[in-house]
Order: sequence, then C-alpha cells, then structure tokens
Amino acid sequence: MATPPLIFVLNGPNLNLLGTREPHIYGTDTLDDIAARLMSEAELIGVSLDIRQSNHEGHLIDWLHEAAAVGAKAVIINPGGYSHTSVALHDAVKAVPTPVIEVHLSDPETREAFRHIDLVALAATMVIKGEGARGYSLALDAAARL
Repeated sequence: MATPPLIFVLNGPNLNLLGTREPHIYGTDTLDDIAARLMSEAELIGVSLDIRQSNHEGHLIDWLHEAAAVGAKAVIINPGGYSHTSVALHDAVKAVPTPVIEVHLSDPETREAFRHIDLVALAATMVIKGEGARGYSLALDAAARL
C-alpha cells in the first residue's frame, strides 16, 4: 500500500489559546478541535497530516525546511502575528519548493491597520482568510488538490 501524501499544518504564536482568546474574533474552537476535524477530513481524502504549533518563529522556519526536506505535498500555515512582522518567515516560505497555503481565522484587512500588510502572503501559494476554523478545511482541500 502506498504511503499517503503528507501535508504539514503549522500554527504560530498564540494559536494555542484558541477557544479562549478573543472568541468574538477567532471563534470558540480550540486548536485541538481544529486538529481533530482536520485529521478526520484528511483520512477521508487520503492524505496524512503533521500538525504542530509553536510560539517561536525559528520553530516555524525549521518546520518549513523540514517539510521540504521530507517531500511534503504542501504546508498549511497560520503564522499568526508573524504574518505582519517576519521577513524571515517570508523568506523561508519563498525559499522552499513546497506549496504553502496561509490561513487566517479572521480577515486581517478588516482589522487594525498594522495587520493590513501580510509579509507571508507575499510568498505563499494561496491565502485563505476570514473563514474562521473552516478556513483550515478549505486549505486542506486545496492542498490535497495541488
């Protein structure tokens, strides 16, 4: 039996607080809720997932490199606040040959002005924003079709 294609799902800073952090913006689903739903969806469409979260920029960069090194089909990333501040994360997304789909639960363009510039989006293959937790499912579907 062939090994199913691997998709990394990387979550950045403060996403470990989903469900309790500003639920009026980010919803009430926890990161574990989202991960469980994604794992079920991945099984149905025949892909495997490696889901990780870190509050540290360097971990996200290392994991992008790792995804490329192991031949992952795609990376889904919610870089959180690093979207707006991290040239290093932008460069890492740009440097790897693996398609990267950026996800945001809210739509940063409808929020504070400092969130309107998304450095990661400039290098990403696709961006899904403002769809809440459903955005991860949309990203998984898109990644599986790549």
